Amino acid sequence: MSGFDSGRVYSAQALPGSEASRAPDAPAQTEQTLFNFVQTFRTGSDYIYRDRLRANLLAKQYVLEVQLEHVQLWSNDLAQALRDNPSDILPLFESAVKRAARAILHPVVTRDEQRPEAPDCQVTLRSHANLTPMRDLHADSISHLVRVPGIVIGTTTLSSRATHLQIMCRDCRTTKPLPVVSGFGGFTLPRYCDSAKMDPTSPRCSTDPFVILHDKCRFVDNQTVKLQEAPDMVPVGELPRHMLMSVDRALCGRVVPGSRIIATGIYSTFNSTKGGKGGSKAGAIALRTPYLRVVGLEIDAEGAGGRGMARMFSAEEEEEFARLSRTRDLYEKFSASIAPSIFGNQDIKKAIACLLFGGSKKVLPDGMRLRGDINVLMLGDPGTAKSQLLKFVEKVSPIAVYTSGKGSSAAGLTASVQRDAQTREFYLEGGAMVLADGGVVCIDEFDKMRDEDRVAIHESMEQQTISIAKAGITTILNTRTSVLAAANPIFGRYDDMKSPGENIDFQTTVLSRFDMIFIVKDEHNEQRDRTMAKHVMNIHMNRANDAAATGEFDIEQMKRYISFTKARCAPRLSTEAAEKLSSHFVALRKQVAQVERDNDERSSIPITVRQLEAIIRISESLAKVTLSPTVGEEHVDEAMRLFRSSTMDAVQAGNVEGMTRGELAEECQKLEREIRRRLPIGWSTSYAKLRHEFVESQGYTNHALERTLFILEKRDVIRFSNQRKALTRTGV
Repeated sequence: MSGFDSGRVYSAQALPGSEASRAPDAPAQTEQTLFNFVQTFRTGSDYIYRDRLRANLLAKQYVLEVQLEHVQLWSNDLAQALRDNPSDILPLFESAVKRAARAILHPVVTRDEQRPEAPDCQVTLRSHANLTPMRDLHADSISHLVRVPGIVIGTTTLSSRATHLQIMCRDCRTTKPLPVVSGFGGFTLPRYCDSAKMDPTSPRCSTDPFVILHDKCRFVDNQTVKLQEAPDMVPVGELPRHMLMSVDRALCGRVVPGSRIIATGIYSTFNSTKGGKGGSKAGAIALRTPYLRVVGLEIDAEGAGGRGMARMFSAEEEEEFARLSRTRDLYEKFSASIAPSIFGNQDIKKAIACLLFGGSKKVLPDGMRLRGDINVLMLGDPGTAKSQLLKFVEKVSPIAVYTSGKGSSAAGLTASVQRDAQTREFYLEGGAMVLADGGVVCIDEFDKMRDEDRVAIHESMEQQTISIAKAGITTILNTRTSVLAAANPIFGRYDDMKSPGENIDFQTTVLSRFDMIFIVKDEHNEQRDRTMAKHVMNIHMNRANDAAATGEFDIEQMKRYISFTKARCAPRLSTEAAEKLSSHFVALRKQVAQVERDNDERSSIPITVRQLEAIIRISESLAKVTLSPTVGEEHVDEAMRLFRSSTMDAVQAGNVEGMTRGELAEECQKLEREIRRRLPIGWSTSYAKLRHEFVESQGYTNHALERTLFILEKRDVIRFSNQRKALTRTGV
């Protein structure tokens, strides 16, 4: 096998040898070129690498990051060699950097004294080469330099890997050093001691005489990282591919599960012993498992790993976004650009716009955290485009994970404990909530989830963490995500005759964590149906230029603007806005108390202090849309309007024709007694007669009569006949 896997020993020449050894590709020559590159490469008047190395050495960081394009400018052949045979060139590069470090640390040395040894320095590479998706890595990429993007799904604990072994013969006590190749490749000790060759008189040593002197070996940190394809790169119907990566020295501990990274590394192979003796792998000596030996890591600032650093925006982008934020009616236009091919649902789209921007997260002086992410629940009839909205949000949010309720388990949403095949140790693999850290989790069919699975996300929706205590691992993972959930009511359709509590199959605990709850009903309204039918026809006839089917902004622009506002803007409440909010909240509580008194039952959708915080978050996200640093009264007004049209509507649902449900129930009981008195068992009457008698003569409401007859029919007290025109009393 070519590359670093072959276990050859590198040597650098110390003496100027014959002409043959001065060939331009001789290791000594290459090392000298690399030394010159580190010492003398400059852009303008800056000696980049010399200064960078000096700064790192002073900070006791023995690492130097090299831009591959700079090597290309210095020497085309060298850059090409570095791409084709990185495992040959990198050790030479590191010894060149070590020489440069020695010159920096001990510049003045008298002739007599020996120059002190410099520490080993690691060279990491960075480049702007094209990305190679995991699916495009084939046999011809082996031992070449590749750049692979993906999401980290698991990292092992740090282990120590030997770079130089000191071995000793049991019999003759001879010691000798052995270099070890890096990566996953195993290492075999020599079978025979060669000291007998040196001294023919001494007795021969036995076979396999060597033991390792661990205290005299040289070790470096090593970590194994599991990389998975980014979800947007996986073709439909395929499982995401995984890849093992070996990370060493300064690159260890840089990434956490959920980080989106681009790894530059040497595509290599190792002999996997998985499959056991006599398994399918036994005897397949030439079959090897690929992995990536990482020589450079770029952490995408949008992903979980890059939380600390704001994503870099160019000056032109910043100007463009500043100009965009001054657009008239930006909030209206932005919400109209959310799923423009879906008709209507303006308020839901506005709520989704708020969810995408999010409020401001706060850390209080006592260390308590208040979340800034907004959670939205859409509850409603089938066929109201809930799932399509979720799919759109998955596309437009910079980080998003889409999952369906029936196919998600508690471990899949939070984190699962896996066992490492090699070390047999347990480690955590993040689930959907952890991977979407800093983005949105879209959960479809929220009502079809098992209760115990739904409970798993309670903590993550409010505290924004997931605490895990499994298999001896106790830890807390961050899940700073917004949740957008879609659900159907208990009976599949929303039943107006029943209270919200009877329609919604969720506990109060999960409902109070949603900032906005929308009840989406499929209303029968001829005018609306006509407009909708026309809209759907236009879309199906590919009239893409139809103004209704295209938004003001395209997805890419929305995505960039959202990540810009999240990175740069965190609005705070002004005193007038705060005053207005608190009085609004008191009024809302009063309203809910009134509804609870009227209906003689606790509201299934609670209005608690959480809902006050929800309105604050919505106001902040509205201010964020226009990059405003403070929340004004107009933002509070719109937030209150959104909250009233979503959650408050849901609280009051079931109040019909100006009557509360309590009054309606009372009227139905009176009507039931009257109908039983009026109709003895076995007698019949017409529906029109009943209606004339009770509604027109005695002043009962039509709705109460309908409901009473509906209940009596369910209880088999009456039976309709002749297309509901006549009714007969059949039971007690």
